[in-house]
Parts: sequence; C-alpha cells; structure tokens
Amino acid sequence: MRWAWGIGLAAAAISAPAQAQSVRVDAPAGRAAEVAVAIARQTGSSIVVADRKVANRKVPAVRGQMTAAQAIARLARAAGAKAVASGSNSWRLVSAAPAAVPPRHSRRAQVKREPPSNRSSEEFPAIEIVVVGSKRETPLAEYPGQVELIDGEVLAFGGVGGTEKIMQRIPTVSSTYLGSGRNKLFIRGIADSSFTGPTQSTVGQYLGDLRLSYNAPDPDLRLSDLARVEVLEGPQGTLYGAGSLGGIVRMVPNEPEMGLAAGAAMLGGSATEHGALGADANLTANLPLIGDRSAVRFTVNAERQGGYIDKPLLEQRDVNRTDIYSGRAMARFEVGYDWTIDLIGVGQRTDGRDSQYADRDGLPLSRAALVTEGFEADFEQAQFVVTGRLGQVRFKSSTGITGQEVEERYDATPPDGPVRIFVQSNDTAMVANETRLWQPIGDRFGWLVGGSYTRNRTRLTRTLGTPDAQGAVTGVRNVIDEFTIYGEASVRLAPGLVATAGGRYTHSRLDGEGLDVSPLLAESLAAVTASRTETVFLPSGSLAANLAPDTTLYVRYQEGFRPGGLAIAGDFVSQFRNDRAATFEIGGRRGDSGSGPFNVAASVAYTRWRDIQADFIDSNGFPSTANIGDGRIWTATLTGGVALSPALRIDAGLTYNDGRIDEPTVLLFERVFPLLDIPNFTGRFEDLPPRLLEHITEVPNIAKFSGRIGFDYRRPLGRDLELTAAGWANYVGRSRLGVGPQLGEAQGDYLDTGLTVRIGHEAMGITVGLTNLTDEEGNRFALGTPFAIGRDQITPLRPRTIRIGLDAAF
Repeated sequence: MRWAWGIGLAAAAISAPAQAQSVRVDAPAGRAAEVAVAIARQTGSSIVVADRKVANRKVPAVRGQMTAAQAIARLARAAGAKAVASGSNSWRLVSAAPAAVPPRHSRRAQVKREPPSNRSSEEFPAIEIVVVGSKRETPLAEYPGQVELIDGEVLAFGGVGGTEKIMQRIPTVSSTYLGSGRNKLFIRGIADSSFTGPTQSTVGQYLGDLRLSYNAPDPDLRLSDLARVEVLEGPQGTLYGAGSLGGIVRMVPNEPEMGLAAGAAMLGGSATEHGALGADANLTANLPLIGDRSAVRFTVNAERQGGYIDKPLLEQRDVNRTDIYSGRAMARFEVGYDWTIDLIGVGQRTDGRDSQYADRDGLPLSRAALVTEGFEADFEQAQFVVTGRLGQVRFKSSTGITGQEVEERYDATPPDGPVRIFVQSNDTAMVANETRLWQPIGDRFGWLVGGSYTRNRTRLTRTLGTPDAQGAVTGVRNVIDEFTIYGEASVRLAPGLVATAGGRYTHSRLDGEGLDVSPLLAESLAAVTASRTETVFLPSGSLAANLAPDTTLYVRYQEGFRPGGLAIAGDFVSQFRNDRAATFEIGGRRGDSGSGPFNVAASVAYTRWRDIQADFIDSNGFPSTANIGDGRIWTATLTGGVALSPALRIDAGLTYNDGRIDEPTVLLFERVFPLLDIPNFTGRFEDLPPRLLEHITEVPNIAKFSGRIGFDYRRPLGRDLELTAAGWANYVGRSRLGVGPQLGEAQGDYLDTGLTVRIGHEAMGITVGLTNLTDEEGNRFALGTPFAIGRDQITPLRPRTIRIGLDAAF
C-alpha cells in the first residue's frame, strides 16, 4: 500500500499565517513525517509525505524564524527529499533519488555536506546545526564555546579507525602512545601525566549520554557508523562533572531507522614499509524488528595492524602486531508518541603482541629487549535509554554498566642484571545513571535540570619478577560513589544576545585499600585508606552574541574537577586530593566548518589548575601519583577553512599552549628534586638554574605549538562516478614526557601526513590511502617502560603504509 503522510495537515492552514509570512518554527528532531506535522501546524501549510522511506527517515530539528517555504526546504534537504509545490501553500515531499539511503548516511542533528553552490539561500537555506553535547539541543550559533564537529562519514572515509582519526582532524586533541586501549587523551594544554594509574583522565569520553570510563584509559573504540563526533573544548564541569577538565569527546551513533532494511560493508588490506601486512573489515546493517515501530542497527569491525618493531636479541621481526575486534548494536522501540526506549551494547577486544617503542640510539625501529612485552585491553558497555517529551519539556534517562580491563607488560630488566618483567592489571567496573529534563531556548528562556549517580570500582594489581617467577607487589583498590545534581538556564537579553548560568553540586564518597600488603602494614595504613567524602560545587556562566546570522562572539567561565583517591608509593599506599581547574575564555566564530565560502574560529583561554594530580617515578622505579602543586595554562586556538572552488576546500588549524607549575608542593621537593643531584642545591624552588626550572615546571605531554592543514576534493567523473580525495598534514611540536628527571625526555617535533582517494558511486567504491607520506620516524611518546633499563626510548610513527579498500552499500 502506498503510504501518504499528511492526514490532517491541510486543516492546520485554518487561521494560519500565509506562506510568505515569517514565523517562529520549533519542530523537534524525529522522523520526517513527525517533523512535517509540526511544521505544518506552526506555519499553517499543507505537507504530504508520499514516500514511506522518506517519512521514516530521521531528521534534525527545524528551528528558527522563517517562512513555510524555508522550513519545508530545510526538511526536504535533511530527509534526502525534494519539495514539490502543489498549491499556493501546500507541498509534497518525494524521494530525491530512487536508491535507499544506506545506514552510513543516516544523520542526527546534521546534514551531508555539499560543495558550495550559486543557488540562493532562499532556495536552499542552511540547516540549523545543534550541539548534542550541550544536553539541551543548543544551536551552534548560540553555543558559547569552542566545539569541533566531525561527520561520521569523514571519520570512516578510507577505512574505520579509532581515536587517531579524531586527532588527525583536530589539532587541540592529543594523546600518549602506549598502544590502542592504553592511552590517555588530552585537550588543549590540560595534561597531567604519561601513565594510566588511579587518577581520572582530564578528558571525558562519552557514547551518547554515558561516559565510557571513569579512571581507565581511552578504550580506542572503532569509530564506525557514527552520525558524528563532538569535541567540546575546555572544562565542562557543569554538564559533565568529574573528569572533564580539558573537555569532552562525545560519540553520537547513528540511530535505527524504522521500516528500513539496508546495510554497508568495507574491506581493506594494508602494507607497512619496513613492517608486516594488515587487514580490516566492517559490516553495518539496519533491520526492522516488529512492524514499523522497532528496529535494530549494528556494526562490527575486525582489524589487524601489521607490526614494524624488531627485536634482534630474540631474532624476532615486526613484533608489535595488534588485533582489534569490536561491535556495537542498538535496538529502538517506539512505545508512544515521542517516546522511545533504546538498548545499546558495545564491546571491543584489543590484543597487542608486543609494545611499539624502540631504542633511541639503536638500530632503526628496533629495541634490545630480552622479554616479550605487549598488552590486552577489553571493554564492554550496556545502556538502557528512555527518551520522551512532556509537552514542551524533553526527558532523557540513561543507565549503563561498564567493564574495562587492561593488562600491560613492561621490561624491568636492570642494566647488567637478570631479566625481569613488570605486569600491571587495571580492572574497572562502573554503574552509572543520568536523568535530565530540559526545554530548548525559544524566544525568551531555556533551561535544564538533571541528576546522576556513578559507582566506580578499580583494582590496580602488579607483579614483578622473572618471566617464570612473578611475585606480587603493592596494589590498590579505589571505590567512588558520586551523587550529583546540576542545572543550567539561558535567557535572551536582546535579539541575538543570550546569557547562560549554571552550577553542579557533587558529593563523593571515597573508599579503598592497599592490595597484596602484609596484615601489619594494612593495619598501619588504616587511617590512610579509611572512607572519606568530598563535596564540590562547580559554577559556570557565559554570554553569546550573534553579531550576524553566521557570526558569534562569546565569553565563558567554567570549572572542572577530578576526585581524589589512593595511590601506590613504594610498598605503601598514600592519599591524593582532588584537583580543580577554572577557565576563563573569550572567542568567536564565523561560518560553518565544512560549508559555505569560508569559516573561521578563534579563542583565547586562561586556566588556573589547583592541586594538580600527576604521575612520577618513585625511588623503586614504579609509577606513583600525587598532588604536585598549582599551575596555570594559557591556550590560543585558530581554525578556519575556505572553498577555493565548488569542488575544493582547504582547512587549517593552529594551537598554542603555555603551561607551568608555578606553586609546587612540598612533596615535589621531597620526591623529585632530591633526585636531581645538583651540586650545592639549597632545595629552594627559586634557586634552580633557569633552564632546569623551566624543564621541571613545564606541564607534560603538551606541545607548545601544533598545527594542521588539510583539503577535501570532490569531482564528478560521469556515469554516476565521483572522485573524492582528502589529505592532511599535522605538525606536533616538542613536549616532554612527565614530571621529574626520569621523565624529562623530549618528544614530539614531527610531521604526520596522510592522503586518501576514492572513486565510485554511492553504492560502491574503491579507496587508496597512504599515511606517513615522508616515512618519518619521529617520536610520538618517549616512553616504552618506566623502569631504568639503561636504554633511552622513543615511540616512532607507523612507517609509510598503503591501504587499498572496497566499500559497498546495499
């Protein structure tokens, strides 16, 4: 039966504004048919959606002051349809192409980018982009902060990857490079240390509304079948709470589409110069379940990254092969008008046969180790999400269970000593819920109120000894129960001027104990490991001014924090306090990144960071954690893009960071400075030699200067074929490894490059990609093992690698 949506829409024309009259439209995101109903009622028009597939496609919200024709043009573009006028105030939406839209082209709060054209904005008005990470559907034009939005298709172009795909696009995001599933992410200049210990990351990572982890490393999930990734820069404490000092990375998955059976697949093979072969595969599908009110969407990935590090002493080549297997599934059930239930499951296993570091002064891409290092990382998460509307008020509740386990092996062989290996296991279990109510800002006022509960338990265990005789060394267990309420409100002070204020109140209960310690020692540590509580209030405020339809200036103040916990200090367990960052930022942007003739965005931020939590090497050579003092960070960013032609667009970005520890704690003097072995050193901070003082007080792992330039090119070849190309070059400036003399090695100062070309049409294409075009060795991360093994270390870039792939949609 041919579906005809629009029953009752014509009746909405009674006493309604005429077609040319501009009215305030507020149609929430949903199925095209539902959005059409809202637009028809609000504009007094008649809309018939004659194609069932078009009617069921998910489209973003349509909001703003506009005529009926403009609103319907927005809806048509978002739904991949064509608006055909059937009267003075009526339209029919028909499919713009005979082929079904494959799952990889599904959208939420975004549209497919098209090359600039000469067509008028009246004919194809720009669709309003909504920042999902604002938690209340704030339009990008009114969002008071720096946000980077990366389209999911861009991330999957040339093969599915992980977090490195984000860093290739955004110069303010950086990472350590211990290996997939073991790294820590940093945004802007807010970085603490090089190791994954009991401290929480400075960057919050989210899948939808739930965090991926609490104090575990980046799981490096495969970025397949995503609508987009949002990176919100700077502290996000009011909305996201603990662990968002530097910002957040939020993955927005494509949602199941009702009544649609379609899929897409990718297959690729790679070859690494000086290394081994690799391969990757991806399958994504959307399937209806029961009728037209439920559907499931899933994506699975398998990847083998060929090794390129040799161990001559063991007569082994290309030892650092890494295998990654992952999957994600989402089932949606429509249980009523504007109410849905989502069940989400995601899992990933990463198996690294050996580590990816090399000796600084040895043979290229090799290390003189006599033990097998390597790692395993497992991640699982299940979510239950309820979303709905209560009149004009929106509701969302997300509950999740997360498990993550990382086991790492390090070479701990002392110079001229027996072979030893150090094994560290980090086992994390988390239960979390977040529930919120909100009303998007309309003509005058918008608000948000929510609450959350998180329970996170982490067991950090360690062993040390010969490969055949491992003995337990001191470990630690940390448990936190976190209760939070938060709120935010915005008011239009004048046309184009929005003021926002908010706050978050968090009460945390901290518990824990030392592991593998003697009963006598455990008793003596009872006061240290006893339960304690922390209470934090995080205020925020901002002002955003729209000077023109595509130009925004803003100022904002925001805070973030990380809770305290227990850390290992030699054979003992010690406490570390929570740390807190406060940022004042001023910035602006013009245009929309990726579209229009040009766009530019800039910001300057000052951050005051108190009681900084950081890792250092203790007297036994083990990583430890403590509060090292107070510091300040200046950050400046500049990004932009320009369309040189309808087919070619260039984009670039620069970031500057200057971070210093200007008020060190007594602990830093006691544990780090005595190891400096400086003649006649008085022990006073100000008496250190200037160059050494700068070296010690520099915030680690963050380059002072970094930059990026890239291009996107599209050209039709005839017979429905299209040539698509994308290339990039990233410069990562010099930084240092960590706090203290043992972690003072230089790293960075390298250029990373890539190029991908695709020829094909929507249903099938062939891609050829090349990374590290210059085959530069570089030094991404100057640490392979924290132990003094008598060899300086580097982590080289993956050598020049070529990938050939095939993608298909069905």
